[in-house]
Amino acid sequence: MIKKILVPVDGSASSDRAVAQAISIAALCESKLNFLYVANINQVAINAFLSDAILAAVKKAGEVILERAINMLPSEIEYETFSETGSPAVMILEFEKKNKPDLIVMGSRGLGLVKGVLLGSVSQYITEQSSCPVLIVK
Repeated sequence: MIKKILVPVDGSASSDRAVAQAISIAALCESKLNFLYVANINQVAINAFLSDAILAAVKKAGEVILERAINMLPSEIEYETFSETGSPAVMILEFEKKNKPDLIVMGSRGLGLVKGVLLGSVSQYITEQSSCPVLIVK
């Protein structure tokens, strides 16, 4: 039985479609949704002491993306939101190991910095490395 679903979100159209699919599954299975936003700031940038204004802007962007996912939810679906900073693929897998979802539902394409070269690389990596089933939504 699918009781907990992890839904990584990044504000892309593909991510929005994944949220909609996760909502459908959650409604059928009476599952709880865990929305995870990962600010894609690499360790070098963090070590370079990003200004407080930049970090605040990144945090605000994550809040807006999570709020958009929440606004898609019917009132009867239970959820939690989480926000992390780092490599999306690494942080999603760390979250999965720690929180043990029954399913990950994510978009096939995100809003990465190098779209043309790495399209779908996060979803592919999660599919290969995750210890639970992964549903990739186009």
